[in-house]
Amino acid sequence: MFAYTASQAISPAVSRTRTYLFRPFRFSTYLKLAVVATITEGFGSSGSYNQHHAQGHAFAGAAMFSAGAFSWNSAAGIAAIVALALAFIALSIYIFYLVTRLRFAFFHCLVHQTREILPAWRRYAVESMRMFKLYLVMGVLFLMSVLALSGVAIAGVWQIRSHMDSSGSGFRMPVTVAAIVALVLAILLLFLIALAVEIVIHDFMLPHMALENASVAEAWRAARQRIAAEKGSFLLYALLRVLLPIAAGIALILAAILPLILSVAVVVLIAHGFNGFFAGASGGLAAAGLALRIFLAVMGFAGIMIAYFCLVGPIATWSREYALLYYGGRYQPLGDLLFPPPPPLPLEESPQIA
Repeated sequence: MFAYTASQAISPAVSRTRTYLFRPFRFSTYLKLAVVATITEGFGSSGSYNQHHAQGHAFAGAAMFSAGAFSWNSAAGIAAIVALALAFIALSIYIFYLVTRLRFAFFHCLVHQTREILPAWRRYAVESMRMFKLYLVMGVLFLMSVLALSGVAIAGVWQIRSHMDSSGSGFRMPVTVAAIVALVLAILLLFLIALAVEIVIHDFMLPHMALENASVAEAWRAARQRIAAEKGSFLLYALLRVLLPIAAGIALILAAILPLILSVAVVVLIAHGFNGFFAGASGGLAAAGLALRIFLAVMGFAGIMIAYFCLVGPIATWSREYALLYYGGRYQPLGDLLFPPPPPLPLEESPQIA
């Protein structure tokens, strides 16, 4: 397979995305693939899902405590808080495992140009668990780094404040600004490191684990050798891999502003009309009005989510296709699957001598 440069792989990835999602086009299949692509590429969907669950647990806990079932200082209240926290952590870890396994399934579907998710899901149970454990280790290390950085920042602020109190000097703008700038730069550096680790694991190590059943160490060695051989090319790829989806998302937001405003205006007018119609209603009519409002709210939320997945799905699919095409030119088993070599020509029979 031809080894694309980081810029050369952009257009073929667009072409493969168009073919995979729209040829042939069936809306239910397209929506399924768009949801999978959005979740696996991390375009805010999984984070929003966890955040919504966290808000739901917090709301349930607040309602329970406000109802007087528990007291904040009681043993039962503390036990309930701990139980909710542990349940939320366990649920988040399980969801992240599902996302990791779904990444392998989507990788298989794109490589083999199949739209069947379930067979691919069943195929990579061992490999996805192996990568999930790697993600857990990386997550713990990242959390420890954040806590250490926070501790250093708090200690620095405390030391500055103690120095001010002991010397009797007031607020020092240069010192405070320097401390804030140092903290922001440290957080940015930590974020960039985490982003680089994510790209290496998802884009370069996953193909080795999926196609060769490689261990984490074997996949890392194989990816590291290729990165070391073309440092500049891989760096440019990482920049485009991050910046191009962001640019596409901004363009998508700008294009969707007017339709969004019109949709909100229509919803507001409809809601105002229903409120006026059911104003002062009682009994069965009031209950019907409440049920209708709930139904419309649910349908509206579902419509927003469907529109979100339909719009973001192609960008997320392109991101994975781009990663496959770029790394496939440097990893022959992947490249041979993306573009199978032509079958060998049949040998011509030699003429027989009478």
